[in-house]
Amino acid sequence: MYDVIVVGGGPAGLTAAIYTSRAGLSTLVLEKMSLGGQAALTYRIDNYPGFKDIYGAELAADFEEHVRDAGAEIVLEEAVGFDFDKEVKVVRTASNHYETKAVILALGSERRKLGIPGEEKYTGRGVSYCATCDGNFFKNEDIAVVGGGNTAAGYALELADICRTVFLIYHGGELPAMYSLRKRLEKRSNIKVLHNREVREILGSNKVEQILVGNLKSGETETVKLDGVFVAVGMLPNSDLLPKDLLLPNGFIQTDEDGTTALPGVFAAGDLRQKKLYQIVTAMSDGANAAHSTQIYLRDSFEK
Repeated sequence: MYDVIVVGGGPAGLTAAIYTSRAGLSTLVLEKMSLGGQAALTYRIDNYPGFKDIYGAELAADFEEHVRDAGAEIVLEEAVGFDFDKEVKVVRTASNHYETKAVILALGSERRKLGIPGEEKYTGRGVSYCATCDGNFFKNEDIAVVGGGNTAAGYALELADICRTVFLIYHGGELPAMYSLRKRLEKRSNIKVLHNREVREILGSNKVEQILVGNLKSGETETVKLDGVFVAVGMLPNSDLLPKDLLLPNGFIQTDEDGTTALPGVFAAGDLRQKKLYQIVTAMSDGANAAHSTQIYLRDSFEK
């Protein structure tokens, strides 16, 4: 049995694991894919203190090295079930059954879909949700990025290095991406920002060939010929398997700043939490707070 199981290997979960391991608590990190979470899929990061400009994959690798050095055990298995109703908690995967005194939920979020005709049909055939993963398939081609936040702006900048033309399509006026990213977009001649537009359909034969775009001001529609569509329109919390009494109506978890939830011995951190700012630094702060709360809980509950 472990002292702590951290479910999720993004910045929040890995930070929590470092803190709990350094505190002498036996710690298991369960991650279904690869470590680093959304940070690993981000092109470049320029607002993480101490690193003026670092690739997301590089930062994620540094996180992993630090966690392993701290002494945490890392297992690449997906959690498929939880039993939180007793003092000893259980986290189940497809092949194992793990017992622990406390759980830190850092499951993060996943990419929100557009929900339009053609999106599902052409996923993997021109529709992608990760520029870092799939950008090289579109060298010297024309592509669109849908969204206006930091992720969308970062995707557009990354893809502009290898693509002929990048259409950045946003449904509103001024992009909500941070100022430094907007200024970098303005300097790239092959990035065309289309404001007040929405993608209504993705069209093609065996792969993406064009999109139908609606102008939200004029009401007119037009087709744009291109080779790929990258979707970056927000996140959905990975909370489907969690007890409903932990969740808000939108699927996120409401916690205090210390990461405590409605269930004793269960804590939450990172993008799974309902909060105003979703950034690497806020996720890591969550992880540290949840780890500290876990230490207090274990001391008070198991060291009587």
